[in-house]
Amino acid sequence: MTRFIYDQFAKDYLSELLSPLGAVIPSRDVASEVREIDVYFTPSTPASDYVENLGLLGKMATTTALFEPFRNPATVSDFRSGLSKLLDVTAEFERRARRENTRCEEAELPKLWILTPTASETLLNGFNATPDEQNWGKGIYFLGEYLRTAVVVIHQLPETEDTLWLRILGRGRVQARARAHPRRFANAQLSALSVDNPVRAIALELLYRLQSNLATNQEQQLEAEDRELVMAIRYATATPNAPLFQQQLEAAEQRGRQEGIQAGRQEVIQQGIERGIQQGREEGQRSILENFLRVRFGELDALLAALLVPVSALPATEFTLLLLQLSALTGDSQGIEQARRLLAENVLRMRFGQVGDTADATVRNRIPDLVTNLLALSPEELALLLQQLPQLSDDELLTRLSNSAR
Repeated sequence: MTRFIYDQFAKDYLSELLSPLGAVIPSRDVASEVREIDVYFTPSTPASDYVENLGLLGKMATTTALFEPFRNPATVSDFRSGLSKLLDVTAEFERRARRENTRCEEAELPKLWILTPTASETLLNGFNATPDEQNWGKGIYFLGEYLRTAVVVIHQLPETEDTLWLRILGRGRVQARARAHPRRFANAQLSALSVDNPVRAIALELLYRLQSNLATNQEQQLEAEDRELVMAIRYATATPNAPLFQQQLEAAEQRGRQEGIQAGRQEVIQQGIERGIQQGREEGQRSILENFLRVRFGELDALLAALLVPVSALPATEFTLLLLQLSALTGDSQGIEQARRLLAENVLRMRFGQVGDTADATVRNRIPDLVTNLLALSPEELALLLQQLPQLSDDELLTRLSNSAR
């Protein structure tokens, strides 16, 4: 049931990572019959640092190429299908060269890269696939020179940063780093990279999407491996103790320090630093909360989106508590409604000074009704009210909310 989800993830993943290097056509039709190439890539002139960031995948993207990723081990039939597509595309190149009366250089012809989690020795020997570890390292097997085809056996790739972007397309122990310990997926692979790494950001976004798509399946439809992967991605991106959560927060604080120092005048530089740290923390918390909600509920509605910014100003302890409360909600419409109320309640508690030990019973008892009135506003009215919130007195705010109930 989940094979098509993984197929789409692999196409999106390769397309996003390769697009800065040239033109990418996912699901390209082959003229001879109704068949599709998973990812068809044509190189341009990319930035050298981006190619370096992609490691082995960047090295593979130096020529026109067909990428055929497989979630399950590729079969003899899969190999033949890929070769057939390659030969059809090669024939297109040769026909175009004849029409234009130009020479079709062998080096300009496309290559086929078959990406498979595993491959038996019998299968590789059957296609006379041989390794070239001196130039490509372990796990890459090449067919005959004129076939212009290579097989990437993902589970045989060395666990280095150079192979990371290919290993994410693996499964089981390779994709989660170890099936019995899925949290290593975050620790050993993505967490080791710089927070500002552009490829890392792309991979995380697509992993969020993969997790969300898997989570929409009924629990009984997911294999144990899929459920572990869902939990690994959730742990890596959306829990207070997660490595990536901490990295995002630390990076946001560092940006805040830099902005505060640059913005503060000499006589108030300390105030500038403190304000910069606070802004950086709020930015980090907003990003974390948004990712958390998208993983949990999918696309955010207008009410949730409007509440993101003000609720991100919560103190760290209260913010952590909010995440824990949200993690207990279901992913259905009832859970979304409860999430709206939780966010709105925290915004109002902050506004009335009801955070932590300062809570007053009288105001606290009114907050449930105020939350209902706040969420009764249209998305446009809610966004405007939240924007004006710092300038409104308590009486003005209470009046506005009381009027919304009428």
